Formats: sequence, C-alpha cells, structure tokens
Amino acid sequence: EVQLVESGGGLVQAGGSLRLSCAASGFSFNDRTIGWFRQAPGKEREGVSCISNSDGSIYYADFVKSRFTISSDNAKNTVVLQMNSLKPEDTAVYYCAAGLYGLLYNIYDVRYWGQGTQVTVSS
Repeated sequence: EVQLVESGGGLVQAGGSLRLSCAASGFSFNDRTIGWFRQAPGKEREGVSCISNSDGSIYYADFVKSRFTISSDNAKNTVVLQMNSLKPEDTAVYYCAAGLYGLLYNIYDVRYWGQGTQVTVSS
C-alpha cells in the first residue's frame, strides 16, 4: 500500500520558518519524483516544489524561489520542504505528492497524494 505521510505544519508569524516532512512507503522511492502542492481556501491546488530521486532534478514554483528548499533523504524515504521567510499568502493545506515520470508541475502529473497538513502564516 502506498503511503505519503506529512508532518510539520502549524501556525507561524510572517517572516518565520516551518519544515515539512513527507515519509513515503509502498513504492520504489529512489525511482520517483516526490513533491509538494498546496491549496488555499477557494483556490485550485498548485505545485510548490518537487525533486526527482532518479536524476536529482528540482523544480520550484516562482512564488517560492529563494525562500523554500526541498531535499530528499533516500535512506529514510523522506522528502523535506524547508520554508523560510513565510508570508500570509503561503497559508494553505500542503500536500505531499508522488509521480511516476518526470517533474510534478500540476495535479495531472501526480499519481499519489498524502492527506495534507495545514500551514497558517499570521500577519
């Protein structure tokens, strides 16, 4: 059974930091792209960042470049999203996602989803 389990969400003030973790199981972690999407109330789910464990490619959405960093620990089957300089507009439910081929630019690239973790940034 494929499982993506997120942790690390919470409430933080603007300018603060949070670290999200995604623990993956049930599939070949080293061959897959793992990433993060987010969905704010009333908005569509959008891609944030992802990392390919097969070739090391990384994608960041423009709105998080230079603030967020994604990394992968293949020994622990875990992907971490370090979020710095958080803004109120980063408030959303963040979902871990896994794909079969290539990078994860939109929801159609995703094969598996986690249950989501809430990130709230106060002004």
